[in-house]
Amino acid sequence: MATEAKYSIVREVGRGSYGVVYEAVVSQTRNKVAVKRMQCNVPENVELALQEFWALQSVQSQHENVIQLEECVLQSGQVFQPISRQYRKSDSHLLLIETCLKGRRCMDPKSACFVWFVMEFCDGGNMNDFLLSRTPDSQLNNSFMQQLSSAVAFLHRNQIVHRDLKSDNILISHSPGGPVVKVADFGLSKICQGKVNVNQHCFSSACGSNFYMAPEVWEGRYTAKADIFALGIIFWAMVERITFRDGDSEKELLGTYICQGKQLIPVGEALLENPNMELQIPLKNKKSMPDDLCRLLHDMLTFNPKERLDAFQLEIRIRRISYGKKRQRS
Repeated sequence: MATEAKYSIVREVGRGSYGVVYEAVVSQTRNKVAVKRMQCNVPENVELALQEFWALQSVQSQHENVIQLEECVLQSGQVFQPISRQYRKSDSHLLLIETCLKGRRCMDPKSACFVWFVMEFCDGGNMNDFLLSRTPDSQLNNSFMQQLSSAVAFLHRNQIVHRDLKSDNILISHSPGGPVVKVADFGLSKICQGKVNVNQHCFSSACGSNFYMAPEVWEGRYTAKADIFALGIIFWAMVERITFRDGDSEKELLGTYICQGKQLIPVGEALLENPNMELQIPLKNKKSMPDDLCRLLHDMLTFNPKERLDAFQLEIRIRRISYGKKRQRS
């Protein structure tokens, strides 16, 4: 007697360079989940799948603003093998899976290797499309900035550096108390091993999306503070609704930039060329943000990472800004 599939695919909701995301339902409970499928046919894809798994399974406690991993399944041909979240990276079982994945060439489609990530379903889509489909709302922006600051502080507290923060990698889930953001897509993330301060651990491989990359990422030597620079770009673009067209997809994306003639230069790249450049914040309208938010953005986007806020300082500062808060009547 054939057993019922654990999940039923409903529809495709997104497709990128490294995988496909589906809406699915759990067969027994009919609860909605998101299922991300990554084909591990080249070492790069294998590395992305492993980094995402290690990051999401390493977190001991859950955070409301970080996407929750329900299950990870390794598919080899027609065989599906769940990877238990109780295993740790040192366990021989996962080390064997990692070795097999990295050594597999998958020349035969029938023996192709996939990793399936089953995660909580976010019914609001990504933050980029969510915000651009709505009228600007300072209270909502304030809520999102506080939630994202809390999420990144949580990740850094757990020694996880995301390295690819952008509005497309942040999902929205509706709740009775209002929209909830969820940081997702941990394929480029890194876990800092040992007891080293997350803000002192150096990375050398430049990665991420150009318009959100800090100056030091372009140079190839950076720390967790690169995540703060990316958040600064997101916050600035969110408040002023600054967008650009993605060169590949032609999609409109939230993100700030520097104009040089007809060219749009990423802020990080422009600062690398001219570290003394003064960022014009706000860019569009001086009345669009209060002084304390302007100062905060400058402190998030400073050229020198040693002078830049870290995630824990940002988490405190973001609660104090006046932007988006209801004024009390005297």
